[in-house]
Amino acid sequence: MYDLLSLKPMQLDALREVANIGAGHAATALSQMTGQTIMIAVPTINITPLEEVPPCVAHPDEPVAAVLMNMLGDLTGRTLLVFPKPTAIRLGELLLRRPHAGEGELTELEQSAIKEAGNILSGAYMNALSDFMGLMLLPSPPSLAIDMSRAVLTTAYLQFGSDRDLVFCVETEFFMQDANERLRGFFLLLPDMPSLRAILRAVRLD
Repeated sequence: MYDLLSLKPMQLDALREVANIGAGHAATALSQMTGQTIMIAVPTINITPLEEVPPCVAHPDEPVAAVLMNMLGDLTGRTLLVFPKPTAIRLGELLLRRPHAGEGELTELEQSAIKEAGNILSGAYMNALSDFMGLMLLPSPPSLAIDMSRAVLTTAYLQFGSDRDLVFCVETEFFMQDANERLRGFFLLLPDMPSLRAILRAVRLD
């Protein structure tokens, strides 16, 4: 499995293009949900052990909101869509067309909106991967966790076990032109071992 850490530039480019297509679909979906014009920066993709992800997303002791989904179908595993908590609060406001109120807690309605957004955004990335590989991917209903970054990701790690500890981490920045704001989110793909091998086979371009 550690072949993932030694992919050639052309193979990484193929994965980056999949992430780019997924992010584009996600930006379109967000635009429709918020009624704002949203652009995306070219996403950054990293392949890293899961236990090394928290510092990339947020300080280990910084709260995050994470939408967790199981990936079913021809590829299996889990996906996590992670936002720093202030970003999640702002996203909830935008989705519900509310004015910016600053810090606070996510209301039940905002949590529901974040889950639905996570469902749609994660689906956009999964659809891009599905099209790239010619395989069927089906997402499970989403669940939402709000906790410290390390706690959220450690929980995901413990549910997988030591033989599935590599994760695709896609960092995407969404720029909302109307509000002149930027929101940063992270899409994490945690494939199980057979799916990991299938993805590796798909990017063997040489």
